[in-house]
Amino acid sequence: MNHYSRREFLKFGAALPLALQSLDLRAATASAIKVPPKRIIFICNSLGFYKPSFFPAKRGDISTSPYLKEMATREKMTVFQNLFHPGMETSNHDSEKSFLTGASSPEATNFVNSISLDQILAREMGGDTRFPFLSFSIYDRGWGCSWNNRGVAIPPMHDEGQIFDRLFGEEDLTAKRRQIENDQHVVQCLYRDMAQLKQQGGDASKIDSYRIVIAELEEQFKHEEFWLKTKKPEVPNTLSTDQEFAFSTKIGNLFELSKLAFQTDSTRVITLSLDWIYGAIKVPGATGGWHTLSHHGGKADTLGKLSRIEVDIVKHLNQFLSELDQIEEGEGTLLDHTTVVIGSNFGDSSNHTCNNLPTIVAGGGYRHQMHTVLEKPTPLCNLYLELLHKHNIDARGFGSSTESLGLLGG
Repeated sequence: MNHYSRREFLKFGAALPLALQSLDLRAATASAIKVPPKRIIFICNSLGFYKPSFFPAKRGDISTSPYLKEMATREKMTVFQNLFHPGMETSNHDSEKSFLTGASSPEATNFVNSISLDQILAREMGGDTRFPFLSFSIYDRGWGCSWNNRGVAIPPMHDEGQIFDRLFGEEDLTAKRRQIENDQHVVQCLYRDMAQLKQQGGDASKIDSYRIVIAELEEQFKHEEFWLKTKKPEVPNTLSTDQEFAFSTKIGNLFELSKLAFQTDSTRVITLSLDWIYGAIKVPGATGGWHTLSHHGGKADTLGKLSRIEVDIVKHLNQFLSELDQIEEGEGTLLDHTTVVIGSNFGDSSNHTCNNLPTIVAGGGYRHQMHTVLEKPTPLCNLYLELLHKHNIDARGFGSSTESLGLLGG
């Protein structure tokens, strides 16, 4: 945790009050996990995919999708068609803020986000791992897919080397303990501020905000202190250093870090934002501005370059899923115990429309249908609600959901 002022602590707080088990139970769990745990990763491709190349031309047949026909794990995945976020039928790039929340009108000047799906899952699934959740992105803009229960962005990590060091590098325990002590001092100051506010007859909602943030931070400190006593996994650095195709290399490295984090049980919840960037990027076969190319207007030459970028992203996704499926775990594979969700805030970035969002669910041990076309436009949050249920969270609703989608068997 970085050093924050009291005001910043009140604004951001911890990501969530984690549903932590007792320390003794966690220690026992960490030493001997007999049943493979459930894991989940959400990947947002912020500029979407060109629909005619992404969705299968023949209903139910992934082999008729130009982008997905080579997926090695297609029997363990489902492509969903006709999902959308109500209130975002058309939107600007701010629609990405609502990818995992379903909050409407993210482009509005008075927009306040809600909690993201990964954070609800982290509350339930994050107590047994060193990192309750991880959030990655391509570059540093201060926000990605994750938002806390006050609708505040949780800044993602984007530097691959720094992420690897945080996951597996040797930690300066003295400095870490000093940092925790400093943060605990700030919490004591918050206690005094709250007491003074009570004495002055301050606003009840503000006092409640103090109470919530303090409780979250204290749980976070307990979590950090517990893991200080546990050595990090020893993992060789397998990250690529190829800079000829830096954009492609970075995507590949973020997928690799996600795989390693799951494989070592360092976390069970990850978000990965493939956030769009201005300026030219280079991938095998094409150079151009990803954002500029996404506004293709149906032009063949522009679509040709755009497809190279999108094919490259799918290539890395295919490798990620394949490698998860090659790692044996329990009676199945790591992929069988990991739900992989890849989607986008845009259905068509060329026209900034947010209907018929490209969505894939892979792994997780479900009975996959490979390609499902919903009969009518359906809230994406219906799928999210089903994912909560599949991860043993008894939620009545989430975001704009109307009911559980109910299409992930198993």
